[in-house]
Order: sequence, then C-alpha cells, then structure tokens
Amino acid sequence: MVLGLLLARAGVDVVVLEKHADFLRDFRGDTIHPSTLELMYELGLLEQFLQRPHQELPTISGQIGDFEVIVADFSHLPTHCKFVGLMPQWDFLDFVAEQGKSYPQFHLRMETEVTDLIQESGSVAGVRANAPSGPLEVRAPLTVGADGRHSTVREKAGFEVIDRGAPIDVLWMRISRQQNDSDQTLGRFREGKLMVTLNRGDYWQCAYIIRKGEFEEIQKRGLQVFREDIVTVVPEFRDRVNELKEWSDVKLLTVKVDHLRDWSRPGLLCIGDSAHAMSPVGGVGINLAIQDAVAAANLLAAPLLQGAPTANHLRAVQHRRDFPTRVIQWFQVFAHKRFINRALGQTAPLKRLPLPLALLKRFPFLRRIPARGIGLGVRPEHVRTPDVKARSAV
Repeated sequence: MVLGLLLARAGVDVVVLEKHADFLRDFRGDTIHPSTLELMYELGLLEQFLQRPHQELPTISGQIGDFEVIVADFSHLPTHCKFVGLMPQWDFLDFVAEQGKSYPQFHLRMETEVTDLIQESGSVAGVRANAPSGPLEVRAPLTVGADGRHSTVREKAGFEVIDRGAPIDVLWMRISRQQNDSDQTLGRFREGKLMVTLNRGDYWQCAYIIRKGEFEEIQKRGLQVFREDIVTVVPEFRDRVNELKEWSDVKLLTVKVDHLRDWSRPGLLCIGDSAHAMSPVGGVGINLAIQDAVAAANLLAAPLLQGAPTANHLRAVQHRRDFPTRVIQWFQVFAHKRFINRALGQTAPLKRLPLPLALLKRFPFLRRIPARGIGLGVRPEHVRTPDVKARSAV
C-alpha cells in the first residue's frame, strides 16, 4: 500500500491487489514507529494522520515479576514524533488507501486474490488472480510481492528461503478493557509466562508467548488451566478471563524468522514479510516493510517512468535493505535464545532483575539505545520521490 502510494505520487501507474473485502485482520501489528511517523511528516500527511484514533507511547515498559522497568525512552529521538503510535493496522491501511485514491495513477482492487505469476521468456510479466467478476490477468513491467510471510508470489517464483529459526509462537486473544484499567501497553513476565497487552480502546489485544509446538499440550491441560496462567501474569484479568469461552477464542500465530536469498528476478521483486518474515520482538515488522517500500520507490520510480526497471535496479533494492534486515533478524534470534527462552524456563519467582534490565532501571540515559534501535531501526529511509500534484501546481 505504501509503495503503491509513493509510486502513484511520483506519476507511475499502479494497481494494488488485496484479496479481502476490507483490511480488518486481527493478526497485523499495531505499532507505528517514529521512523514511519517521520515518513508521514515528509509526505505532508502527519497532522492528518494523527487525527485518526491512536495512542502515543513516549516510553515502552515491561512488568518483570514485581519490577516495572522502562525499556525504551523515545523522547530524545531526532524526529518530529518522539513516541510509538498504537493504531490498528486496518486504520493505517484505510488512511494510506484514501491518500492513494487522490492520485489518478493509483488503482486499488479489493477481493482480488493473486493465484499465480505470468511468466514469459524468463521474466515475470504480471499475475493471475481471482476477482469477484472471475479470473483476471494483470500485466505490468514490474510485479511486487508484498503478500506476507505466507507469500503466494515468492512460492510461485520458487525463491530460496533461508530459515533463521524461531523457537516461539504466539497465542492471540481479546479480553475486555475496563474504565479503571491502566492505559499503558505492557510486556509482562512472571514465573515462566510472557504476555503483551495492547490497548485497543474497549478491549486488550493480548499476545501470550509460548514455546514453538506447545499449543497442543496447553490445550490438553484445558482452557481453565490456561485462564489461570493468564491471571498469574495479569492478575487484574481475574474478573474477565472467562470471556475466553472456547479454544476458538484463542488464535495460534506461527512465528517465523526467515529471508530470501534473492529478493528479485526479472520483472519481480519481493519486499516486507514476503522477502523477510520477522518475529514480533520489538514490533518492527510493519515498519521494516515500510522502509523497504520507501527504498523501492526511491530506486524504481524513475526507471518505471522510463519503461521497466532492469535486474540491476531490482537488485539495488535488496542491496539497500538487506543489511538492516540481517541486523534486526540477528537481534531477534539473539533475543529469542538469550532472553525469551530463558524467561519461559524461569519457574521460580524473580528476586532480582537480569543485569541488562537492572542497568536500564538504574541509568535512564541507557534507555535511549533500545529507543533508537526500535524507533528508527538500521538505515532509516527518507522520501526522495517527487509529488506529481506539486509539480502540476507549479
């Protein structure tokens, strides 16, 4: 969506295909990081964007046993917004779609699911899709796969996937939010149990972290035992945890950390999770995907206006974005092994904080380091493409 907006804004004719009738998917990240908010500023959309319902987190905290620790403080970032925004991704996508539709070059087709690639003479020439009106072919000098970790595009292209391994999965559920609840989004840990609670206004979106493959064992123990586990981590949910009436109220999200050896071939490029599936650690997935989109627009808008990008143009996108992806995935794998796995194995009450968290608690200036990594990431991108509206106005 972001790439479509940026290319249309630069004068490139774009068709965006979305297989659903709307963007209402629960299993999408809510965090809009300062790097993404800075892009909204560069596009002249920040004030309009922030009028949408959202929460602003100037810090990120964790409840570790009986200790509360501020992990990241965004107040010192060199950005216009010194906070992480929490906004359901469907609202974010609706906003981007509205902006895109203001350009005649932007075409969004809902309920249109890509099923295959059109391949001719060793190059990708477009896609085949199913639409409400029936089978459809969309031909283009460039096809971009941005269809997530279960990407049809990368499967049909036969790209080699390198799996970095992820030892965790996530159980995703809703629990109602009451008037006297805290507003704060928190990561919570207590005696081998990890849970993240995201404030979505009238309910908490909850992510309960488990070891990979453990869900079946949890189900065998029974839903009541699982409810009691939740209450152990979040005692204030005791009066409402019975809202989880059936296992169907708990969704298993399979966590992956992988990347393609090659992101492109002639006529085709993958970006975002279809090029590199990310763990939920740090909440960086959607922001990294948006950075990919900005880099792709910066590098490909001019070649697309002139006809078609070459294989070298497409490889340049991977060259630009591969290093940040590898660094973040290395950190996520390290966090899985050194922190999350250990935490899940900690059954006794925590008597003192682990050293890194103790240092963050004692020396507030250290909180700027994770804030920089989470808020801006590695090699943040900036909008370099022109705006055809501004050009025509002159």
